[in-house]
Amino acid sequence: MYYRHRPSIDALPGYRQGSPAPAVPGFTSYKISSNENPYPPLPGVIQTVSEQALSHLNRYPDMHGTRLVERLAQLHGVDPACIQLGCGSTEVITQLVDLVAGHGDQVVYPWRSFEAYPIIVTSAGATGVPVPLDTEGRHDIEAMIAAVNDRTRLVIVNNPNNPTATNVDRDQAERLLQALPADLPVLFDEAYIQFNDDPDRADGLSLMREHPNVIVARTFSKAYGLAGLRIGYAVAAEPIIAGMNKVALPFGVTDAAQTAAMASLDAQDRLAERVQALKQERARILAGLQEQGWKIPEPRANYYWLPLGQAAAQADQHFRDAGLSVRTFPGEGIRITVGEREANDRVLEVCADLRRQGLPQDPIAD
Repeated sequence: MYYRHRPSIDALPGYRQGSPAPAVPGFTSYKISSNENPYPPLPGVIQTVSEQALSHLNRYPDMHGTRLVERLAQLHGVDPACIQLGCGSTEVITQLVDLVAGHGDQVVYPWRSFEAYPIIVTSAGATGVPVPLDTEGRHDIEAMIAAVNDRTRLVIVNNPNNPTATNVDRDQAERLLQALPADLPVLFDEAYIQFNDDPDRADGLSLMREHPNVIVARTFSKAYGLAGLRIGYAVAAEPIIAGMNKVALPFGVTDAAQTAAMASLDAQDRLAERVQALKQERARILAGLQEQGWKIPEPRANYYWLPLGQAAAQADQHFRDAGLSVRTFPGEGIRITVGEREANDRVLEVCADLRRQGLPQDPIAD
């Protein structure tokens, strides 16, 4: 049936959730397609949520998340007016795009990158300007600068980049910011910042203190293991946060999510232990892949990228046959989450088989 709608939506691909673990006889299956944390919530989180949040589900949550906002402001050394909550970092990015861009405006972002960017931008009525990554799977900063014009209302930096897990360093970030107008908002999407151990990485919060047009988006979904509760936040100058608050979904962040985030912040030592364990496992996987002959971008997140090019779809089936769901981008590559040790061992086995079979690889990987 015909219905009135915006034609721009017709060509927009819907967001694809990571596929569930395939059921394969004789295997314990693993979902390593969504960059989820293999660990459960941090100690004390489930009990605190049960005791403090579940008994009053008939009440609306604090729409502004006052206690959590104050806690995050103290953590990051900013005024509470510089913090905005959302249903994951995806929603605060949506708030920002809704604030700054509309019909006739443009938003510049790297590509391939987070799949929600074109959806968010098109939904706001704006036009996305995807800038291809360089040959190493990193942001092409000079190309991003060249893509900016009078219609540009936002530039997005995804650090580390999803799905290639590559880092944007300080020099690159400063080059970008120095080249752009001081009143053009620049978003640093740092959903995986806790896993980015590059000593030269760009730090969005430090940049924000020097460049008032910088906005930082972070989440509790990844390192903190709260993906199912949907809570993230933005840090930015007060006028930007005030504007984002106006376009935010009312009561979007539940009391259970706010309570879980507060309890998670009380477990920083355990968080650090888990992040370190995942980084050590990532290093083990990387060493194993390199020993097999794979050449992949240095991963700075809780996932890594196999740039397989046209062989990606064929390789995907090998992983599924082994009881593993991975995130495949046909014609480009495969993103694999660092998961349980057994899952990681099986990835290495599959990758070794792919090498033995002489699977064609993208030039980046060979």
